[in-house]
Order: sequence, then C-alpha cells, then structure tokens
Amino acid sequence: MLVGAAWCSVEWGPMAVDVAAHITGTVWKIQVKVGDPVEEEQSVVILESMKMEMPVESPAAGRVASISVSEGQAVEEGDILLSIE
Repeated sequence: MLVGAAWCSVEWGPMAVDVAAHITGTVWKIQVKVGDPVEEEQSVVILESMKMEMPVESPAAGRVASISVSEGQAVEEGDILLSIE
C-alpha cells in the first residue's frame, strides 16, 4: 500500500467464515468447541427439523472462533451458528 511517498505493508489476520443454518429447526447437538480445528465439510452442528437430524458442515478448514447458539435453541434458516477462522 502506498502511504504518502512511502510503501508500507499491511498484514491481514485470518478472515472469519460464518456457518449458517440451512433449515429452520432446533440445534440438536453442537459437535465442536471454541478453539477446535475443523476440516472443510466436517459436520459441526446437527439441526433437528420435522423429526429429522440434519448435519451442518463447515464450508472451510480452520478453527472455531465463536459459537453463537446453544443446544435446544430454535433457529431460522440463515441464522449464524458459529464462525470459523
């Protein structure tokens, strides 16, 4: 990046990726904890909807940065469940 007449470097930290509910339902089981490493497509949360268990997979590899829900909580499609960085 050019600042004034001098170049400087900018370091970006890891970008967080939000993991959202793909259906409306209830958080049946949270399979990870904050700080856990996860692989791409690893099941991280199981949602229950209409008596069916639906796994939610991580869209990217990384570490669990935060968990925004708790087991037994009702969620809507699109609600953020957790973040990966």
